[in-house]
Amino acid sequence: MALVIAPGVIVEDADLDERFVRASGPGGQNVNKVATAVELRFDAAHSSAIAPPVLARLRALAGSRMNDDGVLLIDARSFRTQAQNREDARARLADLIRRALVAPKKRRKTKPTAASKQRRLESKRRRAQRKQMRGGSRDDE
Repeated sequence: MALVIAPGVIVEDADLDERFVRASGPGGQNVNKVATAVELRFDAAHSSAIAPPVLARLRALAGSRMNDDGVLLIDARSFRTQAQNREDARARLADLIRRALVAPKKRRKTKPTAASKQRRLESKRRRAQRKQMRGGSRDDE
């Protein structure tokens, strides 16, 4: 079942590699016997669903979860069942890609307003006066 991220952005199952491993931590017999934790790998660098600018933003968002080859690794081990962990991993991948799809807005240069220039100059004047007051008188020299 393909993972639909947004209209026109669909990650095929062939691009995803899921490994099921034993989870750590408390849980007794269940944790020792059953491989419920999910390691979801997504080769973003070679996926046709991810455009180059989106890949760059995804790399920045993923941080240490993405290796140098462009493979994104998501670990899901919060739940007791394999199915819930699998859904959690897929949802987290979809959320990460969705956030990478949003291009940041360009900053428009603006000139400072007359009032802000006035405030800046006034604060500079006050600061200069304060520093001027610090120099004590040297009458005895």
